Amino acid sequence: MLSIKNLTHTYPNGVQALKNVSLDVPKGMFGLLGPNGAGKSSLMRTIATLQQPTSGSITFGNTDVLTDPDTIRRTLGYLPQDFGVYPRGSAYDLLDHLAVLKGITNSKERKQVVEGLLVQTNLFEVRKKKLSTYSGGMRQRFGIAQALIGDPQLIIVDEPTAGLDPEERNRFHNLLAEIGEDVVVILSTHIVDDVADLCPNMAILAGGEIISKGTPAELTEAIDGAIWKKVIEKSELEAYKKSHNVISSHLTVGKTVIFVNAPANPGEGFEASTPTLEDVYFSAIAESRNGSDTAAATAA
Repeated sequence: MLSIKNLTHTYPNGVQALKNVSLDVPKGMFGLLGPNGAGKSSLMRTIATLQQPTSGSITFGNTDVLTDPDTIRRTLGYLPQDFGVYPRGSAYDLLDHLAVLKGITNSKERKQVVEGLLVQTNLFEVRKKKLSTYSGGMRQRFGIAQALIGDPQLIIVDEPTAGLDPEERNRFHNLLAEIGEDVVVILSTHIVDDVADLCPNMAILAGGEIISKGTPAELTEAIDGAIWKKVIEKSELEAYKKSHNVISSHLTVGKTVIFVNAPANPGEGFEASTPTLEDVYFSAIAESRNGSDTAAATAA
């Protein structure tokens, strides 16, 4: 299990990216859901030992991640949001090189590892092609292949499906589900469907703080009976935002559908809506944002 306790990080420019974050991440897929700028990448970089936090602790099993980074690096696989490759190199050559850096010096063993990863990520047929010729989805699958070198027990993937088409996204989901059966895999994303499709446990991060955590089913059940929808004119949207707790809106066939979180039917043509994980996410973000606005107003 990965255990994060009271983690805080403030950058030299004064930006506080993480605020007293505590999480226990069990074996399997774990979704970390949050908007851009929520602090997800800062948390992933800290777990991956790429930066030291201002305060707090991280342990993985019996290893103190912050005081013994070399040990955790030997069992870590990391696919950052933006990862660099040598565009003129082939997938096979680069994986072979990275396997050497990971300590797999026996050529026969290394060949088995590299070829096995290429098969697992469905890249074996294009293993000799330059990475500059790969599509976005193929590059992401290569990223997972390099993250899996050395049989890591902790795998971090940061925004892995952003920009992928539906077919590649589905292929990537299947790959993540396969590797997430026996190890700890943290999926950091702002795409709700990624977490809904893959993760039995999750947390929502906003403004550097954990604002909700649990299983998707538990979190969805918690707002059952509290989500209401109504079709309005687009011109009415701002007025409804001022008078109701509008968590999201969708434009459908020229009309705007708004979703409101309220303990009882707001009336005025609203009807009950079966809650989804997206409603959980937007409700949590709205609550966090309203809390920040109230705190700011009080301070002023």
